[in-house]
Amino acid sequence: MNKERKIEVEEVESVTPPPRARVPDSVARKRDYLAGFLAGETEEKPAADNEELKDRVIEALKSIYDPEIPVDIYELGLIYDIDISEDGDAVVTMTLTTPHCPVAESMPGEVEMRVLSVPGVRDAEVKLVWDPPWDPSKMSDEARLELGML
Repeated sequence: MNKERKIEVEEVESVTPPPRARVPDSVARKRDYLAGFLAGETEEKPAADNEELKDRVIEALKSIYDPEIPVDIYELGLIYDIDISEDGDAVVTMTLTTPHCPVAESMPGEVEMRVLSVPGVRDAEVKLVWDPPWDPSKMSDEARLELGML
């Protein structure tokens, strides 16, 4: 008594991506009070303008290190562009040292989470690009010094 079940399949050309989650302006994001207390820090003020917000995003990106090279991804030259809208939406264009990088799937997500953690950023999107390809000339002098290339 073997009944065969049939699954209906519908082919489509494309699917509209779901809307991105956004933090409404009415919701004030606060840092964990215990983490700030233990570190002896005070809560940061929201960014006054886009340049200050961009600087904060850069500082957040400098806290992410390449797993194979002891240099942060910003100094390594993996961040090609940071664009922040008036509403606090950040778009980070980045690459990796190679498409076969072991963190190719997780690094963009980590970058997005770090950028979202910056006070004043409402939304973050990471665009992973391969053109132009990364090469050691994109590294900062600090990164070259750290790696003994100067």
